[in-house]
Amino acid sequence: MALSESRILVSIGDPNGVGPEIAVKAAAALAEDAVLRPVLVGDRHVVEPLSDTAGLRLAEGPEVWGAPGAIDLAPVEALDPTAHRPGEVSAAAGQATVDYIRAALDLYDRGLGRAIIGCPHSETAVNATGREFSGYPSLLAELRGTGPDSVFMMLVGGGLRIVHVTLHEGILGALNRITPELIEKASMAGVEALKALGIAVPRIGLFGFNPHASEGGLFGPEDLSIVTPARVRLAARGVDVEGPVGADTMLAMPGFDAFVCMYHDQGHIPVKLLAGRTASALAIGGGVLFSSVGHGAAFDIAGQNIADPEAILRTIRLLGGRA
Repeated sequence: MALSESRILVSIGDPNGVGPEIAVKAAAALAEDAVLRPVLVGDRHVVEPLSDTAGLRLAEGPEVWGAPGAIDLAPVEALDPTAHRPGEVSAAAGQATVDYIRAALDLYDRGLGRAIIGCPHSETAVNATGREFSGYPSLLAELRGTGPDSVFMMLVGGGLRIVHVTLHEGILGALNRITPELIEKASMAGVEALKALGIAVPRIGLFGFNPHASEGGLFGPEDLSIVTPARVRLAARGVDVEGPVGADTMLAMPGFDAFVCMYHDQGHIPVKLLAGRTASALAIGGGVLFSSVGHGAAFDIAGQNIADPEAILRTIRLLGGRA
């Protein structure tokens, strides 16, 4: 594999949040690592002052990536310098966030990276551009042209991997649209992602909808009518799968490589309780190895050089096989 093909591409996220800062800090920490050294994707005028602070110059373009004493950059002209205002939520920064991801996907398709990380975004800023946006998974599905419900999130941290069947939507709407087919699609996306991460035969656990996975229908029909058929379909495809089991019980059961939850908080709460801000959020099912992190753009501390890059570093190591 050529050196450029082994690179992990790091989109700097919302340029007015902490994304650029943690991206540069992570790149500086890995500047001497020949394998994990990332390529930052974003505006030069946003990244350069931060690299100067780190005491490293910028190496722009594949022909000079890997130069000693430098941070690798794939420059994107997306944000007018007058719109770079750390701490401010704006449509201009939201559009730049999308443009950075689009550029990173182009680099990936050209064989100039093996995976992509998206630094924290602002859903408010991106929606202010007029684009309907509920997170990186839906954006990837749009940009890759794979259609709705084709890209899912797998949150990784604290020793857990949890695939989300639904994500950023109201709970009533989410639960009303879950079908055996949707659970199957999310689960298969998780299986393929785990294989890409080196787990040849993943074991998957399906959470139930209701307490005690409905206890045989005592607490509702959903687990028997929706989750159980999904398990049968997955087993027929050769997946090692168990469930539905109540989430609280299944989380304490050993031997699973990943769990599949039905809605946002069912998966986010245990991972964030154990991993805090260091969780990684993989977007799976879009034909690209992509991850973001488990925290937001932190506008309240943007521009103060106090943001912790640990989540980005953990995510780079995860995608690089060193988690």
